[in-house]
Amino acid sequence: MKSIWLSLALVLLTGSALAAPQTVRLSVPTMDCPVCPITIKKALLQVAGVSQAQVNFERREALVTFDNARTHVDALVRATAGAGYPSTVTERQP
Repeated sequence: MKSIWLSLALVLLTGSALAAPQTVRLSVPTMDCPVCPITIKKALLQVAGVSQAQVNFERREALVTFDNARTHVDALVRATAGAGYPSTVTERQP
């Protein structure tokens, strides 16, 4: 019985070790006021797996770091669109 639990724990630890943080840059061209970044950042941080979101009003972009085992880029794009600010991926960083 102990070996089953040990095996299960090993599988779970190995699975989380395979997850890697990924960073993407999103273009958000519809930002039209200095308050927009607050709304976009809140929407991105509500996506499970997102660890950091930096939104720049002047550049009309967001830099988002997330756990690629818990979420994916499409979820980030949906989050900004759901907040009223459609976005597109302009850069992916490993």
